[in-house]
Amino acid sequence: MPKTVAAFGEVMMRLAVPGYDLLSQASSLNYSFSGTGVNVASALSRFGHTGLLVTRLPQNPLGEAAAAYLRKLGIGSDFVQRGGSYLGLYFLENGFGARPSRVTYSNRLESSFNTAPEGAYDYAAIADKVDAVHFCGITLAMNDGVRAHMKALAQAVKARGGTVIFDCNYRPSLWGEQGYAAAKPHYEEMLALADIVFMNEKDAMLTLGMHTAAKERDEQLAELIPLVAERYGIRAIAGTHREIHGDNSHSLRGFLYKDGKLVRSKRLTFSVYDRIGAGDAFASGIIHGELERFEAERTVNFAAAAGMLAHTVAGDTPMASEQDVLRAVESSVGDVER
Repeated sequence: MPKTVAAFGEVMMRLAVPGYDLLSQASSLNYSFSGTGVNVASALSRFGHTGLLVTRLPQNPLGEAAAAYLRKLGIGSDFVQRGGSYLGLYFLENGFGARPSRVTYSNRLESSFNTAPEGAYDYAAIADKVDAVHFCGITLAMNDGVRAHMKALAQAVKARGGTVIFDCNYRPSLWGEQGYAAAKPHYEEMLALADIVFMNEKDAMLTLGMHTAAKERDEQLAELIPLVAERYGIRAIAGTHREIHGDNSHSLRGFLYKDGKLVRSKRLTFSVYDRIGAGDAFASGIIHGELERFEAERTVNFAAAAGMLAHTVAGDTPMASEQDVLRAVESSVGDVER
């Protein structure tokens, strides 16, 4: 049965260098609007749910353009506030072969979202309307005001029996020096409120400071993820392991831990057109499976296929329908559909 899901997050303007040029080579940029919350809300709306965004846009033509883009993606604007003067920006240079993609942020801390004052959002009204709410660690890194909004909204949804979803999404560049130590208490607060979490063994070791004698990633994952779930009372934890090959192809394998069992998806190998946002596609697949009460194996394979498809389209935002993903689960061979 379709659910109503809100995502709390910033709308950013993405300025992408065409092709595989560097910023220093390019003479033009392609712009669109994105953000983790945008990607998740849009993907879930394509899967048949009602996707809403909790955010704040500037009251100017740039804000109008962003709002129009959200409508095009099928995202509800019930909780989109207006105020402030800026949108955060980021510049994307696409990687190729041994050179990774690079994201450079600009003007972010002054954005309308990141300067939203106390009382900007009606937490109780949001919590009354939604079945679940999604939060991201990138948002958690912004400032104390944003963190206060996050935690208050999570507590309101939790108090009304809704599902709280938290994607760890740790970004070293956003936390600065002593980043892991600075992030840890905030991450622990969000984990204690969360029902569904996206993380892997590196998050457990680096952000939470957990230790293991295991050397292989799979062994570290199998040891640490159950401990995280038990420590913080988390219903389900999911994430991915990725391998990057020299021929511009990637391999992806998802995992889902719930009910005391760690289930892994098939290993998918594919060519990459645009990587940014693929993690949000995987997360949306897990959320969809959990909301629809799929079996764990079906959920993680659905999510991995959703993540794979997100690599094949331009832009951050996943564009696949549920039927598209189900077809990809059944076959990874691309042929012309007639």
